[in-house]
Amino acid sequence: MNGFAYVVHLFNQGGLVMYPLILCSLLSVAIAVERWNYYHHNWHRDNSLEDRIHKALDEKNWGEAIKVCNQFDTVASRTIKAGLVHASSPNLDTTAVKDAFEERMAVEITGLQKHLDYLSAIVTVAPLLGLFGTVTGMIATFGAMDEGSAAMAISGGIGEALVATATGLCVAVIAFAIYTFYSHQFDNVLMDTENICFFVLEHKRGESA
Repeated sequence: MNGFAYVVHLFNQGGLVMYPLILCSLLSVAIAVERWNYYHHNWHRDNSLEDRIHKALDEKNWGEAIKVCNQFDTVASRTIKAGLVHASSPNLDTTAVKDAFEERMAVEITGLQKHLDYLSAIVTVAPLLGLFGTVTGMIATFGAMDEGSAAMAISGGIGEALVATATGLCVAVIAFAIYTFYSHQFDNVLMDTENICFFVLEHKRGESA
């Protein structure tokens, strides 16, 4: 039996619960691909943005710092630009700048966390589906034993239980790995953005002093 035929055999042996489990696994992969594409276009872990903003603000050139942000299209650049627009005005204090940062970051966080709640749900649901398959498989086993069926029918119920349990755990592990990875990416984006925000606020305070 080749690999594909064996997978099909296991799928059929796992019972009806395998259908929602395969759906969960496909959804996890789809979310992973979508999140990779989003982070690839909205976050670049390099120091060019931060270095150029530092240089512009060290020269007290707020307009140049805004131009630097316009050259990027990332979560950090959009957030920093929102604060810099307020910081460049001498009539506004650091509170207004901080509020602008927070308002823009709240919008960006929605995009950064998109679909992660589905992964969290899959991590919880997949083992439960596997457990449900275990229960139905054992019910079939005991039913076969009560009817005095052949050993093949009994082993089929046990096989269904084991396959369903293993599949549920595998799907949950994959979803958890994806969730953990992008949660870590989310934290990195926040940390990088907050570092530049603090730098801008310090310059604004120094200018207002």
